Amino acid sequence: MQLGRSMLPGPSPAAPSPAPPMPARRKRLLLSLLAFTALVGAGRPADTADQRPNVVIILADDVGLMDFGVYGGEARTPNIDALAARGALFTQYRASPLCSPSRAMLLTGMDAHQTGIATIPEVLPGEQRGRPGYAMALEPGVLTLADRLRAQGYRTVMAGKWHMGEAAGEMPQAHGFDRSFALAASGADNWDDRSYMPYYKDAPWYEDGVEASLPEDHYSSRFIVDKVIAYLGKTDPGKPFLAYLPFQAVHIPVQAPRSFIDHYKGRYDKGWEALRAERHRRAQALGLIPQGVPMAALPPGHRRWDSLSPADRALYAARMEVNAAMLEAMDFHIGRLIQHLKASGAYDNTIFVVSSDNGPEPSRGDDNASLTAYHWLTGYDIGAGTMGGPGHWGFIGPEWAAAAATPGAWYKFYATEGGIRVPLIMAGPGIAPQRIASPAMITDIAPTLLAWLGIDPQTSAGKPMTGRSLTPVLSGEATSVYGPDEARAVEVSGNSALYLGDYKITRSVPPVGDGQWRLYNLARDPGETTDLSASAPAIKARLLAEYDAYARRMGVLEMPEGYDSTAQIVRNSTVRLLGNYPWLYLVLAGTLLAVVAGLWLALRLMRSLVRQRRTVR
Repeated sequence: MQLGRSMLPGPSPAAPSPAPPMPARRKRLLLSLLAFTALVGAGRPADTADQRPNVVIILADDVGLMDFGVYGGEARTPNIDALAARGALFTQYRASPLCSPSRAMLLTGMDAHQTGIATIPEVLPGEQRGRPGYAMALEPGVLTLADRLRAQGYRTVMAGKWHMGEAAGEMPQAHGFDRSFALAASGADNWDDRSYMPYYKDAPWYEDGVEASLPEDHYSSRFIVDKVIAYLGKTDPGKPFLAYLPFQAVHIPVQAPRSFIDHYKGRYDKGWEALRAERHRRAQALGLIPQGVPMAALPPGHRRWDSLSPADRALYAARMEVNAAMLEAMDFHIGRLIQHLKASGAYDNTIFVVSSDNGPEPSRGDDNASLTAYHWLTGYDIGAGTMGGPGHWGFIGPEWAAAAATPGAWYKFYATEGGIRVPLIMAGPGIAPQRIASPAMITDIAPTLLAWLGIDPQTSAGKPMTGRSLTPVLSGEATSVYGPDEARAVEVSGNSALYLGDYKITRSVPPVGDGQWRLYNLARDPGETTDLSASAPAIKARLLAEYDAYARRMGVLEMPEGYDSTAQIVRNSTVRLLGNYPWLYLVLAGTLLAVVAGLWLALRLMRSLVRQRRTVR
């Protein structure tokens, strides 16, 4: 696809204030949408009385800004690319650095702290557990898009990762979905009905709130599309629909069918430094970043590609091949959904949203004692023999994640650009092909969809949305819905960012970060390479004051002294592992007794030897 509208380098420094309600141009847009859907309805089945547009939300997991083909990625994603070619491709869109907060903001239009899902349970410290905004499930009064659209006569279905509450009563059927097949956990195996990390004993799948099992021939991307198609066939065809498809691709374990993996043989043999340089050049050519800007900074402690042995280089290159294949497999099955909608006559009257919850996943599976023990317990393999297939625990690691996050810095978990600047595509009736460089946040999607459908979110009894409708930007009526003095912010477990005009402050907590605030000019330095704190203290002070106001307004809690997200995952997972496998207490107790007994016997032997030597003398 030839990218359309020219890109402004970074956030607009002179974005106008939001347009007044329903000006003439907006009215003309809405009238054209109504006329379009009426024409579409003329060719649809007679029993389909309601011709309001359908909505399909496709959420990828851990996909960076440039991972899709249309954004310059290596993976083949022709179906996603085709949606971008007929709709709006956003280049300055931000999510949050972790999955659950992003999912909550996407579905509610509210800041994550207002929803009850300020972070994920795996990294939650005990000091925050149960506090307002930190319930780890949607709190009372929080309405999802499904709640709001079902109240307007829509049928609502979903299949895929939920991760917004672990109890049966916290599943999608309690939040507006007529039919759902939902994973309560942060992830799961893509081939088998089992968990992927010590925090979970099983893969907690629920169908309509009831614990469910997966079919024998399961593969996650195929299954998610199959379920949504089946649900659409079992719900009232006379109503428009909302279909939510939160895929597992490309969350760990990274797995894909061999037929897709073979497409990328040798593609990543030059290593992660070469991929970073390649994507940096491509980002400039595509206008994702200005020409000549420095390459994004790497987090500390990363390995050089040439420091790996030839065997390890081959192994890590193969892991990245599976990553690309998993993206292609997801796109292939999205294509099946699109073909189904075309065959049923629904495609032209369907709004599509395609995005990602955060940047690429840096975790490794070969440097963690608790994961090694878990792999031993569950039979997972991380070697080359089963690469990508059943029983293989695939990952790409921090170096590949940093390369995949290019042109942004760092990756998932952190509010650096590599962690939160991700793709967003919107396509559907009334939206012309275009390139949008306006600032946009994940909280803006829900109010945009409601406005697109002519629904006022303020008429419901739920808590108010904090996001803004992007329809003035989509219609070309405004260059931004954020004024030049209006800040945008996000925080998850201490990892924080605030944007104001061209400037951004960001803070990253340990283990990779140091907890210090830094200031960047994204128009000149989108890779966050030069901290301006010393040279522009007044600007930094202004942004810090804006952040403090945001934190007070949203109920952000400070992190405990010495908080380290990786250490917290280990602590939380160890507690859950021992709870999931009580017999491990016996193993640990037996091991401790054996150690004590061994020390006691060694001490007795030493004393005996000393006595013998004295006797000999």
